[in-house]
Amino acid sequence: MNAFDRALHSAVAASPQTLDDTQSSPDGRHLAIQRVGVKALRYPMRIAVSDGAEQGTVATFAMYVGLPEHVKGTHMSRFIQLLEEQETSISSVSFLHMEALMRERLEADTAYLEMAFPYFRRKAAPVSGAQSLIDCDVKFVAETNAAGTTKLTIEVVAPVTSLCPCSKKISDYGAHNQRSHITIRAEASPSLSIDALIDIAEREASSEVYGVLKRADEKFVTERAYDNPKFVEDLVRDIALACQRDANIGDFVVASENFESIHNHSAYAEIHGRGKLHP
Repeated sequence: MNAFDRALHSAVAASPQTLDDTQSSPDGRHLAIQRVGVKALRYPMRIAVSDGAEQGTVATFAMYVGLPEHVKGTHMSRFIQLLEEQETSISSVSFLHMEALMRERLEADTAYLEMAFPYFRRKAAPVSGAQSLIDCDVKFVAETNAAGTTKLTIEVVAPVTSLCPCSKKISDYGAHNQRSHITIRAEASPSLSIDALIDIAEREASSEVYGVLKRADEKFVTERAYDNPKFVEDLVRDIALACQRDANIGDFVVASENFESIHNHSAYAEIHGRGKLHP
């Protein structure tokens, strides 16, 4: 029997009860760790969609728990097992359940669970009705602090069109416009959907963007933006006002990056506020 066969035979013969659980052994340095776990972990997932359907995606996870000062290490394999056992599509409710189950499995009081993924929406062009998919970047975060309070955060990055009011005012014809990325990061109730946040961003922009546009659609979108010019400051203020009125939103951050068409830089604005989730 060679060395490999001897090692394999030894591993098979050993029962789980005879193997040392090194992670659970005591640690004498008396230093608690606030976050320990796995990050940059990509996994296929199913996402619940507002209309009751679901879509497949590949998500990137960060999964951490707090480690008490007297414990040497955490059980890394349990994070992966949690994803393997996920049977339902991910919604705000099931994501919060996953975070609670993670704390239970890892025997932790505090935890941080993050899931980032591309999310696709099917859109109809405004005149022709031509169908196309538009992707947005989405992130779910569930975090439980030392006081035992769990907070859900939903972040979306939605592409829109913005048209410059100054350019429209000073030009004899035309006005420069550009694609903008609107980021809304909101403390959320479980009732807040991904689509609801994207809808806010699109509604308050100069115009929406589409994957497919026929000539009549292009005319409509161009004129829509021209009739609805907005500075980067206008974008974040109008979106913030919409978030302030939402009963499913708590603390929020709204940011807009405009990829300027006549400059070699982006214009950027960011605003913080609070919705009606908290009385």
